[in-house]
Amino acid sequence: MEKNQEKRIRLAITHGDINGIGYEVILKTFNDSRMFERCTPVLYGSSKVASYHKKLLPDHQEVMFNAIRDASEAVDKKFNIVNLTQDEIKIDLGKSTETAGYLSRVALNRACADLKAGLVDALVTAPINKRNIQAPDFDFPGHTEYLSHQFGCSSLMLMVCDRIRIGIVTNHLALKDVPNALTHNLLYDKMMLMNESLKRDFGITMPKIAVLALDPHAGDNGVIGDFDMKVIKPVIDEVQGKGVLAYGPFPSDGFFGSNEFNNFDGVLALYHDQGLIPFKLMSFTEGVNYTAGLPYVRTSPAHGTAYDIAGKDRASEQSFRSAVYLACNIIRNRLEYDDLTANPLK
Repeated sequence: MEKNQEKRIRLAITHGDINGIGYEVILKTFNDSRMFERCTPVLYGSSKVASYHKKLLPDHQEVMFNAIRDASEAVDKKFNIVNLTQDEIKIDLGKSTETAGYLSRVALNRACADLKAGLVDALVTAPINKRNIQAPDFDFPGHTEYLSHQFGCSSLMLMVCDRIRIGIVTNHLALKDVPNALTHNLLYDKMMLMNESLKRDFGITMPKIAVLALDPHAGDNGVIGDFDMKVIKPVIDEVQGKGVLAYGPFPSDGFFGSNEFNNFDGVLALYHDQGLIPFKLMSFTEGVNYTAGLPYVRTSPAHGTAYDIAGKDRASEQSFRSAVYLACNIIRNRLEYDDLTANPLK
């Protein structure tokens, strides 16, 4: 334990869209010197852009920047910045620009390379604009899909707050395409992945998982539809046979309306809004987006670029701070879990 306490977690932070609230919530978070006791931040961005945003925050001037060329040069108790470019950068607050998209891509690529090289321990991503970040080498609808591709593995978008953990099976997918995407293999993989993440990342020994239904009233015994009983229920039965405590499918309206979610450690939603609407009603300002299943820990605030309030000192840093806390906690949970299960008794 003493060794773990001596070595601070080296936390990679990508700056996201420079014209949004990313820099504001990052700077507000690390304006509190106590944050440096938890981790050593390494921002992939620009000292010049950081200085520009800092001037817009008169009550948050405590953060001092330590410009470095490489993450290996990061210094504990300093706010380290890996400068992605030496060029002058045009900032257009509240606007989507090609420059902002390019710098978002560069930050992500550099941070992922450093994760693979072991120069940083975890990743926290500030919000991107899903349109301006698109390029021939970035054809992904969001961070989750990009990171799964980068690390060559399946993943699960898991929304986390103090009241609930909601996983999303189909991520950023048009609603019309959801039913065809819900194959047996995909549902099985996501249920197993959530079970493993709840155990390893959150320290829950025997997690209980609720799986939501696709049709209203879970098909109402065939009156509305039979998708839930024919497609989803058999997968639930199969993972139960593997020792996973999964239940359902539950009609989402009654499930959330009756607070039945309080009886479960995790909830698996089938499509984006089915999970994100109740989640953001519960925790709009403090929720965290966690990518379960990756070999590295990645978290993000559960909000977007918020162009409408960019540069106005109105953004709350609570969600970003929670993302930093969660990343550090999951790293420690993984170390403990891996230590406890390294040599199980046969």
